[in-house]
This record gives sequence, C-alpha cells and structure tokens, in this order.
Amino acid sequence: MQPGFKKWKMILLNWAFVYPVINVIIPVVFPLTEGWPLPLRTLLLTGILVPTMAVVLPRLHRTFAGWLAK
Repeated sequence: MQPGFKKWKMILLNWAFVYPVINVIIPVVFPLTEGWPLPLRTLLLTGILVPTMAVVLPRLHRTFAGWLAK
C-alpha cells in the first residue's frame, strides 16, 4: 500500500475493479471449460484475473490517488 492512502479506500477501489471483471470472466470462460474439475477452472480464472489486476490496478491507484489520500 502506498503511504498516505486510506486502506479502506484501496480495498473499495480494488473490489470495484475485481467484482465486474469476475462477472465478465465467469460467463465467458466457464461454459468453455464445462466438465473441467473446479480447481482447474478457478486456476484459469485466476490466471486471467491476477495479471489483469497487476496491469490495471496501479493505473487506477494513480488515477484515484487524490481521493485515496483524502
């Protein structure tokens, strides 16, 4: 966490990004993986989600830095 950023605001911003992304990934990916064991399906889900988070979240944090620090 960056110094001066409010922890609860970081949590809220991260959740606001992750929730809709998961709601897009699941209906797109899960029908393609019908019959796969759940651990493999979630491995694929997190394999898409985590790299996306690594790219997008720092940009969101910079964009909302003023609000995060208030």
